[in-house]
Amino acid sequence: MPGPLIVNNSVVIPDVELVWRFSRSSGPGGQGVNTTDSRVELTFDVSATTALPPALKARAIDRLGAAVITIAASEYRSQLRNREAAEHRLAQKLREAIAPPPKRRRPTKPSRGSVERRIAAKKHRSDVKRLRRDP
Repeated sequence: MPGPLIVNNSVVIPDVELVWRFSRSSGPGGQGVNTTDSRVELTFDVSATTALPPALKARAIDRLGAAVITIAASEYRSQLRNREAAEHRLAQKLREAIAPPPKRRRPTKPSRGSVERRIAAKKHRSDVKRLRRDP
């Protein structure tokens, strides 16, 4: 299943920048696991990639905390499904890392109605507790 990894509409990682490693899995599969290399490790070097512009590369390294990402997948019996799972997780992680920062919230005052409702609820709670006391 070699081929480029599509992260989003504008970012496509060429397959030569992805490093695959296969080993024996400890997950489901019984005897089949002992004979097949079904565990997959996918490694991607963010700092050396040509798929990301410098601004996105810096943002990704800053958010990920590392320049090299390694994803391990061993939840399926088949190597192919584990490869697909690793690719999916890497793409998701990169999408989150290169996403633009959220817009800043403009602080606002609470409305008069919400303040009145809060005060009324506090008074009601106070009355409930006052009525529980012994006279």
